[in-house]
Amino acid sequence: MLTIHQASRPAPLTGRDRSPSLGLAMAGGGPVGAVYELGALRALEESIDGLDLHRLDVYVGVSAGAFIAASLANGISCTEQCRIFMGSQHASLKFVPELFLRPAYREYFQRAMKLPAVLRDALFHIMRNPASATLSETITELGRALPSGVYDNEQIHRFLQHSFETHGKGNRFDALDCELYVVAVDLDSGSSVRFGDEGHRGVPISRAVQASAALPGLYPPVEIDGRHYVDGALRRTLHASVALERGVDLFIGINPLVPYDAGDDEEVPLATLMRGGLPLILSQTFRALIQSRMHVGFRRYHTSHPATDLVLLEPERDDRELFFTNVFSYASRTALCEHAFQVTRADLRRQVETLEPVLADYGMSLNHERLDDPDRSLLDSINHDLDGHATVGRDLATVLDELEDLLRAAS
Repeated sequence: MLTIHQASRPAPLTGRDRSPSLGLAMAGGGPVGAVYELGALRALEESIDGLDLHRLDVYVGVSAGAFIAASLANGISCTEQCRIFMGSQHASLKFVPELFLRPAYREYFQRAMKLPAVLRDALFHIMRNPASATLSETITELGRALPSGVYDNEQIHRFLQHSFETHGKGNRFDALDCELYVVAVDLDSGSSVRFGDEGHRGVPISRAVQASAALPGLYPPVEIDGRHYVDGALRRTLHASVALERGVDLFIGINPLVPYDAGDDEEVPLATLMRGGLPLILSQTFRALIQSRMHVGFRRYHTSHPATDLVLLEPERDDRELFFTNVFSYASRTALCEHAFQVTRADLRRQVETLEPVLADYGMSLNHERLDDPDRSLLDSINHDLDGHATVGRDLATVLDELEDLLRAAS
C-alpha cells in the first residue's frame, strides 16, 4: 500500500539554489520485517531511475530497520544486502540466521548466580510478613532471577561490524558522508535516544543498532556508557520526524507491520486468529497499535511539513503471506523478499499518475520497461550484473562506486 502526500510548495524544486535532499526512515518488525523492507526497497530502486538508496542524505532506522538503514548509509547497496540476507552464492559475506537465535548463555549464567540470594530474600519476606505476603509479590521477587532476554544480541553488533569491515567501510557516525540516526529507548528514563545526534555520536554504529533492536524479552538491554537501551519502536514506530526535522524535501518511509484484515476472503475463517492462540493475538494487537499511532503522526506531518513530499510504503492489510509468517523466522526469507518485491511493484503501477509528478521534481522517473515486465523477479533484479565469476565484477563495481562518490564530493 503506497500512500503519497504531495508537498504544497510555492515553486518547483528546480528553481532552488541547492540540491534537494532525500530521507529514508525504516521501522522495525523483526527478521520478517527486515526481509520485507529489503524486497520493497529493491523494487523501489530498480523501478525509479535516478534513485540510489545508498546515496541519500538522511537515514533513520528503528529496530530491524536500523540494521538496513545503517548499511545503506555506509554505502552497502540494497542489491548487496538482498544477496546477503537471501544467502546468494554471489553475496560478499555469508549470512547464518542461527547466529541471531543463539541463546544468551551469559545472561542465563549471571541470573542463575543470583538465584540463591533471590530465593533467600523471597523466603525472608514471607517469614517477616506471613499474613500480607501474596503470591504476586512472591512471583515478583522470584522474577529477578529470570533472564532479561532469550537470545544473545551481541551477534547483531558482531555481524554488522564484520559486514562494514568486509566492504571496507567504517563503523563511526562521524565517518559517514550522510546523516544516520539510530533510535533506541533509554530503559532507565523511558525516553527516546537518537544515536548519531550530538552527544550520541561516539558509540559504534553496530552497537547502536544492537541497542535499537533489543526487543524486551527477546534480547537483553544493551549497555552503552553506563546506561541500558532497548528497542526504539517502544516509543514510536517510524520516527519520521527525525528526518523531517533535518529539512528533507522528499521523505520515504517503510513500515512492514500492519494489522491483518481477512475481509471477505472465504479461505481464511474468521476464527483463524483465535485458533492461533496467544502469539497471533499479540501479533495482531501489536500491529494495530503500531499502525494506528504511525498513521496519526503521518497525517500530522503533511500539515507540519508542507514543503516535503511524503511517501509511505506498507503491506496491504489482507496480506496473508506476511502476517502468518513467524515474525522471528528466517526460514522463508527468500520467498517473502520476492513477495515484497512484487507487491511493491504492483503498488507503483497503481500509483503511476500520482507518483510521476513527484519524482519529476527530483530529476527521477519511473522505469516503465522494468515495471511493466510481468516476468521480472527479485532474482533477476539482484543478479542482472553477475556472470559465472561474479566476485571480480562485484569488486570492480564497488571500486567504481567509490570512485564516483569521490568525484561527486570533489565537484
